[in-house]
Amino acid sequence: MSIRVLVVALVFISNVCLSSHIAAQQSDQVIAERVLGPQWKQLSRRAGIIFAGTVLATPAQTVTTQTAASDRVVPGAPPAVELSFRVDQAIAGVEPGQVLTIHEWAGAWSMHRPMSKGQHILIFLYPPSRLGLTSPVGGSLGQVALDPSGKNVSEYVREPAASVSPRNEPSTRRHVPVDARSVSVVQLERAIRSAREE
Repeated sequence: MSIRVLVVALVFISNVCLSSHIAAQQSDQVIAERVLGPQWKQLSRRAGIIFAGTVLATPAQTVTTQTAASDRVVPGAPPAVELSFRVDQAIAGVEPGQVLTIHEWAGAWSMHRPMSKGQHILIFLYPPSRLGLTSPVGGSLGQVALDPSGKNVSEYVREPAASVSPRNEPSTRRHVPVDARSVSVVQLERAIRSAREE
């Protein structure tokens, strides 16, 4: 085989690989928009912490006035709830396997989807405030339910946050079907990382 034929073959293979990579990236972005909504890039960029994980603990009925940084009561601090997660797949701001405990303003907690112990979730959290508080970016938009394996989007994705009622009101939400077999956390992770690098 001549050098020229070899070079042409390598260029062809490189172009095919590059085209495949671009097509996969575009496909991931289409999937991200379908699952996360049309504002998915802004959601990805505004979050300081993004991961797929397991809910370890949800708030009790009481709220605290502790900060996330010190676990001490701070006079005048807003009432907060405490949640704990195990990071199964780190995307931004956390490490795999990390147990993350966050504090969220009680008013924000009442406005997004409830979480339950053992639930698998892909979550986008704001960077912690100076008081150590955080919450999902865009409320319910920053929460994506995952299937029991934690590797794929749940069979149903709820409607956007505008249709979500507070916890103490009856819910009129309906589920919007998504083909969960074709939407993996890995695909969303690639799209999210790409959006954060733009």
